[in-house]
Amino acid sequence: MSPELLSILVLAVVFVIATTRSINMGALAFAAAFGVGTLVADLDADGIFAGFPGDLFVVLVGVTYLFAVARANGTTDWLVHAAVRLVRGRVALIPWVMFALTGALTAIGAVSPAAVAIVAPVALSFAARYSISPLLMGVMVVHGAQAGGFSPISIYGSIVNGIVEREKLPGSEITLFLASLIVNLVIAAIVFTVCGGPKLWRQGSVDAPEGRGEPGDRPEPGGTGTATGPGDQPQPGGTGSAPDTGTTLTRPAPTATDLVAARLTPARVATLISLVALVVAVLVFDLDAGLTAITLAVVLSTVWPDDSKRAVGEIAWPTVLLICGVLTYVGVLDEMGTITWAGEGVGGIGVPLLAAVLLCYIGAIVSAFASSVGIMGALIPLAVPFLAQGEIGAIGMVAALAVSATVVDVSPFSTNGALVLAAAPDVDRERFFRRLMVYGGIVVAVVPAVVWLAMVVPGWG
Repeated sequence: MSPELLSILVLAVVFVIATTRSINMGALAFAAAFGVGTLVADLDADGIFAGFPGDLFVVLVGVTYLFAVARANGTTDWLVHAAVRLVRGRVALIPWVMFALTGALTAIGAVSPAAVAIVAPVALSFAARYSISPLLMGVMVVHGAQAGGFSPISIYGSIVNGIVEREKLPGSEITLFLASLIVNLVIAAIVFTVCGGPKLWRQGSVDAPEGRGEPGDRPEPGGTGTATGPGDQPQPGGTGSAPDTGTTLTRPAPTATDLVAARLTPARVATLISLVALVVAVLVFDLDAGLTAITLAVVLSTVWPDDSKRAVGEIAWPTVLLICGVLTYVGVLDEMGTITWAGEGVGGIGVPLLAAVLLCYIGAIVSAFASSVGIMGALIPLAVPFLAQGEIGAIGMVAALAVSATVVDVSPFSTNGALVLAAAPDVDRERFFRRLMVYGGIVVAVVPAVVWLAMVVPGWG
């Protein structure tokens, strides 16, 4: 058995043991990296640690630390209420607002993980508050980031278009951008429908906590109000009529907790300024999101220690161990040439269409555990030999590879998926991890074949 094949089988064993024995997969992966690295790949400790994702470790710790502080002082609650007011109480619109926001951030130049790191904690706090599926909200954030991720001025778009130019392949920046936008938009719509979106629409509107808002949206305590949309249901505490639907609706008075959550305290103002500073630091000054988040969290903790004393304990340490362990093992696979071995084996197939779909699947599977940009940089050159035969359109093939390698970033082992997993408050994290893994597996299994049929088989370019 070749070392490369053996290393893949060990990874499969890690998955099986972690699933059946409830052991942290990251701890198993560290042990596997040590065993395979030393016994099979002849790597020393430095060679094994070369695959440790230090930058991702800092991002996970920094972002979850900062938002733990924000949760402790009530800033995330305030942001949730502000989001409700923004959409005039229509909770069903919030997942789409988060989709659009992350898409806009990546389209104007934010790195996808940075955009997800900024938006996901707020989005998932909102999901916890209003009983929205955390899977739905997290997936909307990640697919939003990928929807805008290949604009001509984005990081991903610039990298892929640069590779295409370097390899002297035909290219279309707009086609690449639209392909990713449309695929991720369609997936988001499907997930929204399957994961409870229609139920959110039927719920109609909820009240902003301050007791203020659009005329007719809600009564004062003990008064009457008017329903704002179909599907609103009676609530205890008052009566109202819905002239459009005939539905009787009552609005509860804002609770004391809601009123407190809606106020801006000095700590919350400072935290909001810190979140804006994080966005500016990442997007404008190209600073590291993790280091910036840790620095801001430390400043807030120093000024308001009572609010922040439990924040370090709320960092998602099990998630950090899981992600860093698995990616360290993937780094060992890369060091011993397993990924290149698989790609070259596929590239040598004599049937171009078959080689194309297999490359899309390799891009999707490997990218679910590793850098999407790195995979695209490796696979596009591997496609050059059979693209040169003229049987496969280069524009469609590049778009299919790009989409396949990035749409799977919902996997909990990718940076974006790990951020979503770490940011979700008040969830059974092990169960949420399994749901993200299953969803990521479905995306890996289905999307490469769909984009191959839609973009490669017709012969674009």
